[in-house]
Amino acid sequence: MNYTKFHKNFTLNGQSFINIEELLVFSETISNDVFSFFKCWFDTNNYIAVQTSGSTGKPKMIKLQKKFMINSALATGDYFNVYDKTKALLCLSPNYIAGKMMLVRAMVLGWHIDVVEPNSNPLKSTKTKYDFCAMVPLQLSNSLSQLYRIKKIIVGGGATSNALIHKLQGVTTKVYATYGMTETITHIAVKKLNNFDIYNTSDEGFDCAQPDNYVSSNSAELSLRGGTTWQSLESNYLTLPNIKIKTDPRNCLVIDAPKILDKQIITNDLVELISETEFKWLGRYDNIINSGGVKLIPEQIEKKLSAIIDYRFFVVGIPDEKLGEKLVLVVEGGNISNLKFQISNFKQLSKYETPKKIHVLENFIETNTNKIDRTKTTKLLLK
Repeated sequence: MNYTKFHKNFTLNGQSFINIEELLVFSETISNDVFSFFKCWFDTNNYIAVQTSGSTGKPKMIKLQKKFMINSALATGDYFNVYDKTKALLCLSPNYIAGKMMLVRAMVLGWHIDVVEPNSNPLKSTKTKYDFCAMVPLQLSNSLSQLYRIKKIIVGGGATSNALIHKLQGVTTKVYATYGMTETITHIAVKKLNNFDIYNTSDEGFDCAQPDNYVSSNSAELSLRGGTTWQSLESNYLTLPNIKIKTDPRNCLVIDAPKILDKQIITNDLVELISETEFKWLGRYDNIINSGGVKLIPEQIEKKLSAIIDYRFFVVGIPDEKLGEKLVLVVEGGNISNLKFQISNFKQLSKYETPKKIHVLENFIETNTNKIDRTKTTKLLLK
């Protein structure tokens, strides 16, 4: 496969190019990171060295074959119907796979891509309307008032809270959560976060066209708390073309994708398999808390708590003589007395899911990609 070409319609920050040399010279005027990526892409190697984020383990460098990256770009183009002349925005760092793949998609599919500084409010520096963009949840949250300028957004790099999903129901932009990792060359599955057909938005909340207990795979599920307007909107992940999935004996996801992987990947992601192309993500196997013989999945508890906690937080098990592990809530900033009151009146939590203690830290430790580093933050807490 030839890596010395790019699509004839490809443009970068409004500039088209006759040859690679022109592209390299121009990319250096944007940033060293963008230039470094293109320089590596057009070298003689058949792979790109990429650093993993470190959110589920120690960061490491891995080699991704360029032919697999091209196949991933083509799959995204087919799934989202974003082909040549798509107007795209890159607001993620090109140092990591999500940012690199936006550039690969642009070159392979013939996008008109603009690059802006990867900060927490990326739409602040541009007034242009776009067809496609990738963001992390913080960027999405800070861009709500300007989302109408983007037709489709994929969001990854962390969980999207119930509160943010609720706010997304009022925007016309189609927003999708992605499931993937560096090893799978970004997403291998996506799920809708808004534009659910069974809902009509209003100032008072949502009017559901189905009964309150309506549950259907591949559609939204509605949960109400005590007659209030709090909702939990959720759909399942659907795999992209040529992706096969199954579970191992731990109920963790196993991915078989010959067009983007040399071999199967056995993950530590606990899932509920709905069909051969559909699954519900539950949490990380390595995060499970065994409290007095009861196994708790932190991510499921956090999903519930996100309805009442506005701060950044996570739950974790810490050593306890009686229980083995004790479930505690760790909050960045925040008011403990107010949280205790809210949690004590929150009926969505079972007695086992209710935190035994609340800890407040001034700042969480983050990974290089601005995710919460649970392991290091917990060690800081235990000190």
